[in-house]
Amino acid sequence: MAEGFAQKAGWQAFSAGTKPETEINPFAIKVMAEVGIDISHQKPQPVEEYIMEDFDLVATVCDNARESCPVFSGECENIIHHSFIDPAITTGNNENKLEVFRKVRDEIREWIEKHLIST
Repeated sequence: MAEGFAQKAGWQAFSAGTKPETEINPFAIKVMAEVGIDISHQKPQPVEEYIMEDFDLVATVCDNARESCPVFSGECENIIHHSFIDPAITTGNNENKLEVFRKVRDEIREWIEKHLIST
């Protein structure tokens, strides 16, 4: 979801995980579509694919990623972190899951607008 917001803001953004899923979570696709952002084309990538790349900014969005994120060999001007809950671990019915995904989506949007757009 963060990649979708960053790309909409005009950033060249890449998303990668320390333990990526095989496909984008359908609840994430749905809640991002609700705000006009199509992330259905995104594909989960392992963070190791980007380890030698240069970045202006690396952002981690959960504590596990921050703790296990490898050291980038490329240049990186800024590393920032914010801990969002992982909505994919939500239990309950589909409406409960959508509610949590919407909450996290809105928190990510606010964080990006507040901290990253002005960077």
